[in-house]
Amino acid sequence: MIKGQKVVCVNDTFIEFVKAVYKQLPVKGKTYTIREVFLGRERIVRGGDSATVGLLLEELVNPPDPFHVGKQELGFSSERFAPLEELPPEEAQATEEIGAGKSGYWMN
Repeated sequence: MIKGQKVVCVNDTFIEFVKAVYKQLPVKGKTYTIREVFLGRERIVRGGDSATVGLLLEELVNPPDPFHVGKQELGFSSERFAPLEELPPEEAQATEEIGAGKSGYWMN
């Protein structure tokens, strides 16, 4: 996953602690744009020691991570999202012309 890429949320199940700390959470089935990719912790509770790929999303802004020394914004595990790939322009136009789709996107 890279900055600027479109992704779709595939897991929007969060524990109560996360719901209390975050201001905005992703919703399953909604499309988002990656704002930043970073190396994050597996768990935010007690500072977790295993790493995971984290994402910040253009459409969602959250407060700083209370356990991060640099107060980095709270992000989301990349495992909660599936990449959405754009069709080449000629394929997107052909799809729209036959009425098979409107977005020009397809899930990987």
